[in-house]
Amino acid sequence: MWRHIASNALTFLIVLLFLLAGVIGWGNREYTARGPLETAICLQVERGSNMRGVSEELAEIGAITQPAIFRIGADYSDKASQLKAGSFLVPRGASMEEIIEIVTASGQSTCGTEIVHRIGVTRVLSEVRELNPETREYEDLAQFDPTADERPAIYAEKRQAPDTQYRVVVSEGVTSWQVMTALNRLEVLSGEIGEVPDEGSLAPGSYQVVPGDDAAALVGRMQQAQSRILAEAWAGRDEGLPLETPQEALILASIVEKETGGYDEVRTVASVFENRLERGMRLQTDPTVIYGITEGRGVLGRGLRQSELRARTPYNTYVIDGLPPTPIANPGRLSIEAVMNPGETDYIFFVAKTLDPRDGHNFATTLAEHNRNVAAYRALEAEQAE
Repeated sequence: MWRHIASNALTFLIVLLFLLAGVIGWGNREYTARGPLETAICLQVERGSNMRGVSEELAEIGAITQPAIFRIGADYSDKASQLKAGSFLVPRGASMEEIIEIVTASGQSTCGTEIVHRIGVTRVLSEVRELNPETREYEDLAQFDPTADERPAIYAEKRQAPDTQYRVVVSEGVTSWQVMTALNRLEVLSGEIGEVPDEGSLAPGSYQVVPGDDAAALVGRMQQAQSRILAEAWAGRDEGLPLETPQEALILASIVEKETGGYDEVRTVASVFENRLERGMRLQTDPTVIYGITEGRGVLGRGLRQSELRARTPYNTYVIDGLPPTPIANPGRLSIEAVMNPGETDYIFFVAKTLDPRDGHNFATTLAEHNRNVAAYRALEAEQAE
């Protein structure tokens, strides 16, 4: 009898193991299979949320069919405790495994509303925009000047939303005074920057911020980033450059930044200035003269006068030899890397191709060739004036 009972127990155990293996296999297939979501969504995960709450919300909106398997998968993969708060783009058909990866990976929001403050060379612009989950493109809700008094109603509304994200974007070629002035006017930041940061010390780029972040601390982040970029580029520089220190490279990079119409020619522009330095020629570049006049406090807004081109100032590279004493703007990574690794050319002259600086330049190795290029440019100016 005991043998019969033992045999039945063994049979039951085997059946049970097969059933368990089947359940596990089914659960794994459900966990990794394409999900039922028919259109992409923006999933909001509030601070203090847990996987149970997220799984139930996903089930309600039809993104998953088995909340329990979702939670088991999160536990099994040791990600249940890694849930991040934010707004996350969940694509159409995402599996439970993919969704868990999305809400536990970086903690950087990938959708929802964001307010972007752009600090440009000629203006400061704030944008309120929202990501369309299906097209994965941002749709503008409003644009305004943050230095003005009026704000659109949508801005005030979105500022109150807990999931709104904020970014400060600094364009290449802006001056430190422009950055300081703009940051001191942004409502998302606290504190005030008292002194203008050293010219050239701020890395252009996109910086995510949260309401209440200290403006001076954000400047510190920009300075750390620029120091890192400059050090890396200097370590990988070509041999034989006419630059003795990283600071000299930063100064030249700022000039290249202001002279470059398109980044496809940035290394060529860098080669022109370095060829002139090697030959003992003056740089003769307008942006340095302009900086000497404005001190980086905005745009000149007119052409240079002959008296200004002849005046002896530390920044007039038509008069002084070599580099000006400081950078004239905050150069981006590409301009910094370009002066460290310039193109191999014999060019010592360049002039704009058209009246639109984005169209680039005509380069020349001889004065005669350069004079022809200048004459062509003057003809375009005369034609435009008619």
